[in-house]
Amino acid sequence: MRKDYISWDQYFMGVAVLSSKRSKDPNTQVGACIVNNEKRIVGIGYNGFPHGCDDETFPWTNEGPFLETKYPYVVHAEPNAILNSTTKLNECTMYVSLFPCHECVKLIIQSGIKEIVYMGDKYNGTESDQAAKKMLKAANVRVRKVPELFVIVDSQ
Repeated sequence: MRKDYISWDQYFMGVAVLSSKRSKDPNTQVGACIVNNEKRIVGIGYNGFPHGCDDETFPWTNEGPFLETKYPYVVHAEPNAILNSTTKLNECTMYVSLFPCHECVKLIIQSGIKEIVYMGDKYNGTESDQAAKKMLKAANVRVRKVPELFVIVDSQ
């Protein structure tokens, strides 16, 4: 029997990272993968504009006047994964390549997801991050970080 196979965490985080490669955002690509208790993928998503909002028309910039940036238009990976899910998400685990913001955490909690496994945490300590972590603790959602070099996906 082979001994060098990848773990479930590596597999599902790999799916999240692979999903992030679909994002057209030039600055931040995030992917999410939702898994049920039977280790079945029940939803995936990445950050991008809503259906019908042309990627060539809406701005991808992260600087300038609010309405001329991506921020009012982009749907994050986590809500996309929730919206793309195939079943109820009670007791599921979400694998996400970047720790979720406070807005995404509200949806994660409300959907019934009980664990978040994340890789990057570049907004650690921001007010959004503090609010997210406060809500996750209050809602008893488990959170754990895996190393950033945990998954290697060749982009070529």
